[in-house]
Amino acid sequence: MKSLRYFFSLVALVVTPALSIGQTTVTMNRHAVDADKFIKTQFARHRVPPFSFRYNGKSSDTFIAKWQFSFKELPVGQKGQKQYLAIYTDPETGLAVECTINSYSNYGAVDWVLRFRNTGNRNTPQISDVNTGDVNFIYPQRGLFRLHYAEGSYASRSDFAPHTLDMKPNYLHHMRPFGGRSSRKDFPFFNIESPASAGVLVAIGWSGTWQSDIRCISDNSVSLQAGIEHFNAYLEPGENVRFPSLCLLFWQGEDRMVGHNNFRRFLLEHHSRHIDGKPIFYPISGGFNWGDPAPCQEYTCLDEEYAKALINRYNRFKIAPEVYWLDAGWTATSADYQNGKGWQNTNGNWIIDSTRFYNGLRPIGEHAHKFGSKFMVWFEPERVVEGTYFYNLHPEWLIRGSRTNHLFDLSNPDAVEWLSKFIGDFMEENQIDYYRQDFNIAPESLWRNHDKENRQGITEVKYIEGLYKFWDNLLERFPNAIIDNCASGGNRIDYETMLRSAPLWRTDYHYSERVGYQCHTYGLSFYIPQHGTGLYSTNPFDSRSSFSDAVVMNWKLAQQGQSYTDMQLRMAEFRDIRPYFHEDFYPLSGVGNLTGDDIWLAYELFRPSDQTGYIVAFRREQNKDKDYIVHLSGLQPDRTYVLTNRDTNESIQKSGQELADGLKLTLKDPRTSLMIKITAQ
Repeated sequence: MKSLRYFFSLVALVVTPALSIGQTTVTMNRHAVDADKFIKTQFARHRVPPFSFRYNGKSSDTFIAKWQFSFKELPVGQKGQKQYLAIYTDPETGLAVECTINSYSNYGAVDWVLRFRNTGNRNTPQISDVNTGDVNFIYPQRGLFRLHYAEGSYASRSDFAPHTLDMKPNYLHHMRPFGGRSSRKDFPFFNIESPASAGVLVAIGWSGTWQSDIRCISDNSVSLQAGIEHFNAYLEPGENVRFPSLCLLFWQGEDRMVGHNNFRRFLLEHHSRHIDGKPIFYPISGGFNWGDPAPCQEYTCLDEEYAKALINRYNRFKIAPEVYWLDAGWTATSADYQNGKGWQNTNGNWIIDSTRFYNGLRPIGEHAHKFGSKFMVWFEPERVVEGTYFYNLHPEWLIRGSRTNHLFDLSNPDAVEWLSKFIGDFMEENQIDYYRQDFNIAPESLWRNHDKENRQGITEVKYIEGLYKFWDNLLERFPNAIIDNCASGGNRIDYETMLRSAPLWRTDYHYSERVGYQCHTYGLSFYIPQHGTGLYSTNPFDSRSSFSDAVVMNWKLAQQGQSYTDMQLRMAEFRDIRPYFHEDFYPLSGVGNLTGDDIWLAYELFRPSDQTGYIVAFRREQNKDKDYIVHLSGLQPDRTYVLTNRDTNESIQKSGQELADGLKLTLKDPRTSLMIKITAQ
């Protein structure tokens, strides 16, 4: 119920530097958070706001309350959302700090983003240590704070693995991604659980090098700082830069999953890609027989005739996907193996290979449309190899790196507008509906090396803003399009990218390794409801391991031994469970050892509105226990539920209380799975 979605309200805002490291302190009590009141109290005249920076070497809490201040409400078209603009201006230098703030009343959530603008006629003093969020929370009950967080992507079985950390007073937990991609190593979503059966779920929106410090100050106080790691620069007259966005969603309940599920629903309603006013399901995709024999790579051996023949075969077997997915290998020289090239070493040749696609890609798109499907094509425009089309066309628009790893300079507005038109025209000319963007480079060192003296971080902030502008340009031009966000898999997942895209290939971990895929679905689903991965086999254990909001069918339609009737069964099964990935998620196997081959792994998907859902469970290969006890959540204790085994059609009836107390799952053999439908009577 919405009344349980938020708990504490803002009582007072006081500056208490002796208590903590945060710039401001928010004292909470046992009332629902009024998001509007939170904003109007925090961002007010003569108050120190919940963000911080250093200006000319001085901490902002020593001067910002004295700066000129304005506050106004902005028009916004989304129900349940209000937007405000607070501006703090230094009368001496003309530096204006513009904070755009949103409230979401149904979720007890707020978010904001900072923009610094030089309105003066000379360079500003140095700006550094920018934290979009810098705040302490004091709770009315003493005890243990817990930090719930996830790993980022390493292309490993433990990608997105969930963790819980007990925080004792004076303990500091620091997070930052590796190499300049926002979810490489650390993950910019986490949940701070207080001892008062409540907490705050935090999301950071920055697709570069963010950082966050969570410090337990005492047994009833916790501090949060979140911002950009590298910035120490002046601004030139008229120059402006933006910094990370920050979302805080307050929650209340004995189970911290209340916060996670409210946040998942909040993302879908207010912070995800919408088409026709509704959050979308990312597609069921079909590849073109990925993995041809050596020396073929990806799709370097694909041609127009084979692509069209595979579309025909998908439709003949009645397993046509919603979108046909053409990945790397369609570009000129990508199949030039004799010269040791391949697609990786020719990136930047955004010219179609005319020897295989002599009419361009348009006939493939048109053939997909003939059967009611969409067409999606892979690009990697940010990484440029020497000697390629992009390298030679605009050498002035490159951030220099190594031979195969230069960056197309998205910090340059002219380059962003040119790229937007180039990709947009390419999509239009070739009947491409959806855009897939990869990013196989760690840009952090290139950004740093491109900065000028006393301008550390300026390249990164302008580059990331250019990336968002590029994506926004495409979505404005193609209002029914979607963006698949890939960065060597799931290395660029954050609050800002989720607004515009989703990771349909969430990790480059060993393709088709089923146990890893189970772990990835489990871990990511704590925070985001929209993500996908590959589907390689048709047996239930393997296929169900890949289930999430979206899947990519990589079945070998021309290979002997495949069963298209099994493919049809798996797709029917996926279509049944798919809507529930937008509902509430409950982990039934905790957050301990989830990557081992000797465990059970289980989770629950549940729709409160009609009291239906699914249990998905896996008994892994080395597990010796045929039985496993799980405790279901979200059910009404006095109501009766029917549980139906998807494989056997056998049903049992139990009350919600009985299912919460414990349900025994049974699988006689290792490396098998269960999929059980939950229906309320």
